[in-house]
Amino acid sequence: MRFLSTGFYMLLSILGLSVISLGGLIAVQHIRGKVGTQDLRGALTPVNATHRATILDPAQIGQLLKAIDMYNGFVVVRYALKLAPLLFVRPGELRQAEWSEIDWDDAMWRIPAEKMKKVKISIPHFVPLARQSLELLRELQSVTGEGKWVFPGQRANGRPMSDMALNVALRTMGYGKGEICAHGFRSMASTILNEQGFNRDWIERQLAHSERDGVRAAYNYAEYLPERRKMMQAWADYLDGLKETASNK
Repeated sequence: MRFLSTGFYMLLSILGLSVISLGGLIAVQHIRGKVGTQDLRGALTPVNATHRATILDPAQIGQLLKAIDMYNGFVVVRYALKLAPLLFVRPGELRQAEWSEIDWDDAMWRIPAEKMKKVKISIPHFVPLARQSLELLRELQSVTGEGKWVFPGQRANGRPMSDMALNVALRTMGYGKGEICAHGFRSMASTILNEQGFNRDWIERQLAHSERDGVRAAYNYAEYLPERRKMMQAWADYLDGLKETASNK
């Protein structure tokens, strides 16, 4: 079966569906792994139907990444903006990241289960850290590493940065609400990784979309980690390529 188009994935997202949620109606074959939906019927809950503004054109993504590098606002926000597309976690999960959750030796960010939106599991969510993500975190550690939060607020009140910080920064950079939002980095990664042929199940696990079966969820959120590591590095390399192309123009 040929790959489904970007527009098809976006339509499913808007309708609150996913390829897997279509159950036995289709089976999608990818270059990097196969998903037979007959065995996954009802496993994943529908994707949130709320449309999140994002950018999907490669050239425009490159320009966005270039603009982020040039952002001259609060340094913590700049690093959060740089990491947001690489990690594509929920904005709330990103801003509440703690240094104690970063495993440098294993190149892994383990987000405690209690921080995960709508995910009722007793294990952390695993976010493999690509080389580029580790480099950025190392740089930021020299700035905020003595405190609890990876992204502390600008005011010295012991709290993480504001939940509006990323969106305000994007507006300051000239991007409107209808172009890109902080949550849109997730839609960007999901759509493009699917289009590039990565296994849908790897992507869904990395997005931490909730599952109906609690027992299955406890297992699956640590599933496909070797494959997800490779996918996250490939994604980071892809973004680097887009930014380099934009910088050379």
